[in-house]
Amino acid sequence: MVKLRFRYVVEDVDRHGNARLYFRRRGQAKIRLFGLPGSVEFMTAYSTALASSEQQQPPRLHRASKGSFGYVCQAYYASTTFKALDASTQSWRRRALDSICVNHGDKPVAQMSGKHVRMLRDEKIALPGAARNRLKALRALFRWAVEKDEAPHDPTIGVKAIAYVTKGHHSWTADEVETYERRHPLGTNARLAMAILLYTSWRREDAVRLGPQHVRGGRIKYRQAKNEHRNPVDMDIPLLPELAEAIAALPPMHLTFLVTEYGKPFTPSGFGGAFKDWCRQANLPHCSAHGLRKALAARLAERGATPHEIMAVTGIQSLDVAELYTRAARKSVLADSAMLKLK
Repeated sequence: MVKLRFRYVVEDVDRHGNARLYFRRRGQAKIRLFGLPGSVEFMTAYSTALASSEQQQPPRLHRASKGSFGYVCQAYYASTTFKALDASTQSWRRRALDSICVNHGDKPVAQMSGKHVRMLRDEKIALPGAARNRLKALRALFRWAVEKDEAPHDPTIGVKAIAYVTKGHHSWTADEVETYERRHPLGTNARLAMAILLYTSWRREDAVRLGPQHVRGGRIKYRQAKNEHRNPVDMDIPLLPELAEAIAALPPMHLTFLVTEYGKPFTPSGFGGAFKDWCRQANLPHCSAHGLRKALAARLAERGATPHEIMAVTGIQSLDVAELYTRAARKSVLADSAMLKLK
């Protein structure tokens, strides 16, 4: 029998001896591939993963001349300002700026105007989120460049982001949580992951770092990963019985509660892929880790928690963002309250 080989496809065997295929490319999240190699299902998934991977690969930049856009980008990447950013922020900003350098890296920044910034923004008009990120990256670049005399002016001033509406990540319902828990019982990594995400509402980069050293006196005390080097947020929340039960059912053998099949801590990207896989196993392909963050905020809002109380639990730093997470939940509560006044 001929064994088909595909670039970036690796095989992992879980602790139960089941073989699984993944698309794995250095620096990118691992993607589970379903179906037999060569089948329609497998080839469709592989083609999609390969295309997505190529889009994520940063283009190779040639050595840029001083004063060019590419030169300013390279100087920005080497700066202490850029290096102080979180790794995730560095990643998306660099991808956004490098994509511009492909066609415009050799052009002088001194001649760049608002018209050119709008043109670069509109190149991504079919992907409003990408257009917004491109503009945000350009603004950050030129704020730094003007201060460091790498650019004579900031052409992003006055350029507006493309307005668009997005529902964001799906917020889990109570029924979906129960469905997931039936599929993944206590004592499994999948169930513990759900409990950590749901009963802390923290991001996946925090979930994979959480460990026994953060639990003291019935409370969880932890510094969030996001902006920890610039504007750190220290969390101090009660350890709910549901989370304590899930932790006790899978005693920690590491400095982190969650570990891979090989006994090592998850990376945020690896954990995101694993959690998505666990959701698919529970027939919940539309659910995600971030959706649980929204779900807890919604539950708190439904029970009358104020925006400031929600911010204290979730680590959200903006009232506007806290209200965005909870607006839909509060709408139904307020409607019930209003209709009772008719009785």
